[in-house]
Amino acid sequence: MSELNEKSTVTEIRNRFDHDVERFSNLETGQQATMDAPVVLTRVAKTAAMHLHAGDSTLDLGCGAGNFTLRVLNETGPLHCHLVDLSQPMLVRAAARMRAAGAMSVSTLQIDLRDLKFEPESFDAIVAGAVLHHLRDDADWNHVFQKLHGWLKPGGRLYVSDLVWFDDPQVQNLMWQQYGEYLVALRGEEYRDTVFAYIEKEDSPRSLNYQFELLRQSGFSSFEVLHRNSVFAAYYGQK
Repeated sequence: MSELNEKSTVTEIRNRFDHDVERFSNLETGQQATMDAPVVLTRVAKTAAMHLHAGDSTLDLGCGAGNFTLRVLNETGPLHCHLVDLSQPMLVRAAARMRAAGAMSVSTLQIDLRDLKFEPESFDAIVAGAVLHHLRDDADWNHVFQKLHGWLKPGGRLYVSDLVWFDDPQVQNLMWQQYGEYLVALRGEEYRDTVFAYIEKEDSPRSLNYQFELLRQSGFSSFEVLHRNSVFAAYYGQK
């Protein structure tokens, strides 16, 4: 992977997503490069429905076109939805979809999540889909996890679905090769190379072990893996 100081800037990442709203607005095919995306959407939504109730407040970080919160709404009924993303076009689309799905209220913020501020104990659930891998150094990761814990109400849950690394380099290489084979089967070698190029440029993922240790340090009382396939995983942490 590239050195952190060689990664895409916030502006570069925002510009890419500003021009990809239509693709990310499809529940089934919007995230084809993410293995098992429809399965993860359903699994997170149904798990969230076990503790969320109509009228609860949720925060969707890096919401994109709103797929995660939309699936949660389908399982729970009306919620107060707070949407955060770098891309204003994504936020406009996500907010429209939430209102059409019957959200109790919708608010949006166009901001880098590292600069985000909320009152303590503001949310019953936080969803972070394919966003934490944009964090850079250890200070970023520690800072954000501390804030996520603080924003949750007691008993609230953080749901994460993301690109994740393996700590063992040999296992990582094997899984990366298998992910490449998945992309080739999906749309060919050129597509694989395109996906690999923007991951190399944009992303700085960490392992599940790394993130679980941050959950511990931040004060989460428990956490569980909901799904894993190669270099993609979903988990939750409970305050």
